[in-house]
Amino acid sequence: MSTKQEKIQKMLDMQKKFIENEHANGFDAKDYYTPESGTFLDGYKDAYHEIAVGVMNDAHKERGSER
Repeated sequence: MSTKQEKIQKMLDMQKKFIENEHANGFDAKDYYTPESGTFLDGYKDAYHEIAVGVMNDAHKERGSER
Protein backbone atom coordinates (compact mmCIF):
# COMPACT_ATOMS: atom_id res chain seq x y z
CA MET A 1 0.00 0.00 0.00
CA SER A 2 1.17 3.51 -0.76
CA THR A 3 1.99 6.01 1.92
CA LYS A 4 -0.24 9.02 2.41
CA GLN A 5 2.37 11.25 0.74
CA GLU A 6 2.56 8.92 -2.29
CA LYS A 7 -1.23 9.02 -2.58
CA ILE A 8 -1.23 12.82 -2.39
CA GLN A 9 1.48 12.99 -5.06
CA LYS A 10 -0.58 10.66 -7.27
CA MET A 11 -3.58 12.98 -6.84
CA LEU A 12 -1.46 16.00 -7.78
CA ASP A 13 -0.14 14.18 -10.85
CA MET A 14 -3.69 13.26 -11.86
CA GLN A 15 -4.83 16.88 -11.41
CA LYS A 16 -1.95 18.13 -13.55
CA LYS A 17 -2.81 15.69 -16.36
CA PHE A 18 -6.50 16.61 -16.06
CA ILE A 19 -5.69 20.32 -16.44
CA GLU A 20 -3.41 19.62 -19.41
CA ASN A 21 -6.18 17.59 -21.04
CA GLU A 22 -8.72 20.34 -20.29
CA HIS A 23 -6.51 23.00 -21.87
CA ALA A 24 -5.88 20.85 -24.94
CA ASN A 25 -9.43 19.55 -25.44
CA GLY A 26 -11.75 21.78 -23.43
CA PHE A 27 -14.12 20.48 -20.78
CA ASP A 28 -17.50 18.86 -21.21
CA ALA A 29 -19.29 17.67 -18.07
CA LYS A 30 -20.90 14.86 -20.09
CA ASP A 31 -17.45 13.49 -20.91
CA TYR A 32 -16.44 13.75 -17.24
CA TYR A 33 -19.48 11.96 -15.81
CA THR A 34 -20.09 9.51 -18.67
CA PRO A 35 -16.78 9.14 -20.50
CA GLU A 36 -16.44 6.94 -23.53
CA SER A 37 -14.46 3.77 -23.02
CA GLY A 38 -10.75 4.21 -23.62
CA THR A 39 -10.73 8.01 -23.30
CA PHE A 40 -8.55 9.97 -20.86
CA LEU A 41 -11.49 10.42 -18.48
CA ASP A 42 -12.52 6.76 -18.54
CA GLY A 43 -12.14 5.68 -14.90
CA TYR A 44 -10.57 8.99 -13.85
CA LYS A 45 -13.30 10.10 -11.45
CA ASP A 46 -13.49 6.74 -9.66
CA ALA A 47 -9.70 6.35 -9.44
CA TYR A 48 -9.29 9.87 -8.04
CA HIS A 49 -12.09 9.32 -5.53
CA GLU A 50 -10.56 6.04 -4.35
CA ILE A 51 -7.19 7.69 -3.74
CA ALA A 52 -8.80 10.69 -1.99
CA VAL A 53 -10.73 8.41 0.37
CA GLY A 54 -7.50 6.56 1.12
CA VAL A 55 -5.79 9.85 2.03
CA MET A 56 -8.72 10.81 4.24
CA ASN A 57 -8.67 7.43 5.99
CA ASP A 58 -4.90 7.69 6.51
CA ALA A 59 -5.32 11.15 8.03
CA HIS A 60 -7.99 9.91 10.43
CA LYS A 61 -5.82 6.97 11.41
CA GLU A 62 -2.88 9.31 12.12
CA ARG A 63 -5.03 11.46 14.40
CA GLY A 64 -6.91 8.61 16.00
CA SER A 65 -10.22 10.03 14.86
CA GLU A 66 -13.17 8.51 13.06
CA ARG A 67 -15.17 9.76 10.16
